[in-house]
Amino acid sequence: MNLHTDFECIRDQVSAQEWQARVDLAACYRLVDRYDMADLIYNHITLRIPGTEHLLINLYGLLYKEITASSLARIDVAGNILWKPDCDYGINRSGYVIHGAIHQARPDVSCIIHTHTRAGMAVSSMQCGLLPMTQTGMRFVGHLGYHDYEGPAVDLAERERLVHDLGPHNAMVLRNHGLLTCGPSVGEAFNLLYNLELACRAQVDAMAAQAALNLPAQEVLDKTAHLYQPGARRPYGVLEWPAMLRLLKAEATHSGFAPYDS
Repeated sequence: MNLHTDFECIRDQVSAQEWQARVDLAACYRLVDRYDMADLIYNHITLRIPGTEHLLINLYGLLYKEITASSLARIDVAGNILWKPDCDYGINRSGYVIHGAIHQARPDVSCIIHTHTRAGMAVSSMQCGLLPMTQTGMRFVGHLGYHDYEGPAVDLAERERLVHDLGPHNAMVLRNHGLLTCGPSVGEAFNLLYNLELACRAQVDAMAAQAALNLPAQEVLDKTAHLYQPGARRPYGVLEWPAMLRLLKAEATHSGFAPYDS
């Protein structure tokens, strides 16, 4: 089997827009791993190629920390592979059900991230869901969808319910399953995921302490949530993204893996 992880750079074989999308998406995979939100070779992050209906997605079999711009597959919204590197890796079509549904229904969404983190799965299994007990968690008050577990996401009939439960939001708790965020850019989707994950970790820690929880008044929660929306102050994730890329660049020489932008 041809299961190598050293992929030829295709920068000169794609448009400038597609190459930039590839670099950004590969960086996002590396960052999800960097902040301990990866799950072996599972899960996906997808990104729409600007000016097209085509998407980029990881090969099924690579660690997130191995993914490069040139290793990403190009697919259509139905999950059909349009291009991939010359290797025996394919894509996890069954897991793409979630992403495909949202990309088709939400033209405002360019990037979708789905995770199975320890804290995310823990909160997704709590009847209370995400509690607005920290400033980070308050960001999601009124802006978080919930989707009940229906088994592994392989049934196309589930797509309509996924989209309905996400609604206009850019974040969702998949009950008994994990977390999902999306956004108009990679940076915004990643920033939302980072904060949703951080809120889940804080909640699990606080509840494990078995101390009484303090929750602010509803008007404070609503005000806080509003101030974190893109139109209130700034779209969170845009300013942060270059800093995230600088972090990856600084750590690249010590990783032992091919650079994400190769």
